[in-house]
Amino acid sequence: MKSLSLVFAFIVVCAAARAAAPVFQAGAAMENITPTQFPSPINGGMRGAFASAVTDPMHARSVALHDGHSALILCVVDACMIPREVCEAAKAIAAKATGVSASQMLISATHSHSCATMVGVFQSEPDPAYVEALPARIARSLIAAHANLEPAEIAWGADRDPTQVFNRRWFVKAGESVENPLGAMTDRALMNPGYQNPKIGAPAGPTDPEVSILAVRAIADGRPLALLANYSLHYVGGSPAISADYFAAFVREMTERLQATDARYAGKPAFVGLMSNGTSGNINNVNYGAPASPRKAPGEQIAVVARSVADAAMRAWEKLAWRAHAPLASAERDLTLGVRKATPSELAQARRVIETTPRDKDGQFSDRKAIYAREAVLLDAFPDRVPVKLQAHRIGGLTITAIPCEVFVEIGLELKAEKPAQQLFTISLANGYNGYLPTPEHHRLGGYETWRARSSYLETEAATAITKNLKEMIAEVAR
Repeated sequence: MKSLSLVFAFIVVCAAARAAAPVFQAGAAMENITPTQFPSPINGGMRGAFASAVTDPMHARSVALHDGHSALILCVVDACMIPREVCEAAKAIAAKATGVSASQMLISATHSHSCATMVGVFQSEPDPAYVEALPARIARSLIAAHANLEPAEIAWGADRDPTQVFNRRWFVKAGESVENPLGAMTDRALMNPGYQNPKIGAPAGPTDPEVSILAVRAIADGRPLALLANYSLHYVGGSPAISADYFAAFVREMTERLQATDARYAGKPAFVGLMSNGTSGNINNVNYGAPASPRKAPGEQIAVVARSVADAAMRAWEKLAWRAHAPLASAERDLTLGVRKATPSELAQARRVIETTPRDKDGQFSDRKAIYAREAVLLDAFPDRVPVKLQAHRIGGLTITAIPCEVFVEIGLELKAEKPAQQLFTISLANGYNGYLPTPEHHRLGGYETWRARSSYLETEAATAITKNLKEMIAEVAR
């Protein structure tokens, strides 16, 4: 009798423990953020451009996770870059509505060069009314994802696609020289040099071909809820109108391949795919060491890249080990880093260049020296030091780091080598925009990504400070 009582008590204790065990939940949602006023300014070039049509809409796509104690909301926005102020305002709105701390939210840009301008860079300036409305529109995505939380399984994994990534910086051969728009002939690296340029030697750095994924599916019916992917490719381009680029085309591919269409799961929250930008500051999908490729129709290369990367993502999906639970942890730091500004004499020279260089009929400059002179004057109004927000998030055996820059691939590879967990990837252009992040070695080589402008202004040792802090944060969330 006594033994039966002990068995019964044991069963009761086990049942109570199961009942008290935290339930892992996930939810996802997306919000259309396409501008409604046209023509709309778009980022992506040294001249301000405008779009009068939409090839495919822009969205803010979010996935929310909850481990029973802590939450995390990840949002990827179709944009070239997002201002820190917009990210902070959207998080504040979402934090008030959900109770999730802003430090447990990550908002990043895809870096599509054919999306509506949100940050002024070179001669492309945003529509103030559009930017003012963005925080509330982005926040709706975060809030809805959190509202859609339901019991879920989670998995993460990776595969490779080396066919779509090439280092876009090439060494300038000994004895050859190129002039930069700052008036120097000292650059030893050339970005996008043209096919088989006789002045260039080998690529000036590596690539990262890894396609990483984080996936969640519903316990109730096994339907896919969301898939977050990460690939270190700058963008593809080729659309004449507003377009979310290959990032959105990849999402469409994966939605079809996972049979996660709205029609199949009518009445349930829609599947949400997210493609985040990895460390692609010096990476594109053009091999300039090969002969020129035949010219493609608008959007054709976007589809080629999306299918290729989706192939790798599906290989990763097929190897996933699904888990009923994954603990969450987050760390956030704001570094203060220096801004590279023109000296008084350089600033005076920049003003002379602006005054003496003719503008085009639309009031813009075509001359690169005048464009960079204008950037020097605009940068002079920046503070001498600026905040740079860093994050590290752990999701079970996966670590995600976040940097508000166009991060060079060497930095991402170094952080991946640091991982104490099973897997790590970095999301660039996250929680704001602080320009390119070359390594100190690449600053010494020179080249477009190092030229002082609003697109590249952090101190030359910024990558060292950021990498050091992120390594500490990776260890912090691993505990």
